[in-house]
Amino acid sequence: MANETGDAQPAGTSAPPAKLPKGMVLGKDGKPCRACNEKATFSAWASQAKTLKAPLKAGAVPAAAAAAAGAVAMAPPPTDCPPDKDELGRSTWTLLHSIAATYPTAPTSNEQSEIKAFMGLFAKLYPCWFCADDFQRYMKKETVRAASRDEFGNWLCNAHNEVNKKLGKPIFDCAKWEERWRTGWKDGRCD
Repeated sequence: MANETGDAQPAGTSAPPAKLPKGMVLGKDGKPCRACNEKATFSAWASQAKTLKAPLKAGAVPAAAAAAAGAVAMAPPPTDCPPDKDELGRSTWTLLHSIAATYPTAPTSNEQSEIKAFMGLFAKLYPCWFCADDFQRYMKKETVRAASRDEFGNWLCNAHNEVNKKLGKPIFDCAKWEERWRTGWKDGRCD
């Protein structure tokens, strides 16, 4: 699942001939996956690919060389582009925690089946194949618990913390999941 540089890569694919930025995750088609990579990594690859395809005009400096020389300032990313893995992740966790916050306190057996089925499909359809595979493995190890809002909210919080650990991010206190995602903070800043 990793190429010779340790980058995530789907089984059965080989790295493209062009050198990829460190950490570049390839899609199942063997091409760089926008949803699996940080914006900076994907942009570095796209810039490199454009530079390799386009002939230089007289006096032009390649973007990579200009950036290395400090000649190009980083512009804020446009807001109307496909999401990178960070934006996709933040949006996904917001959606999932919001679903947990509105999940019934005493769900019917049908509602419990539906949320478990949803999480199973979600884990299969997530745009980043590497993240999807990882979440499917997590769900095999820690099956979805959904007998109540609190149980599902805590299960989801623990799942989120597992991802945070892998990414070196802070761990969230799951005792506060409902305050964070449902009722708002006790200090009133969400009112």
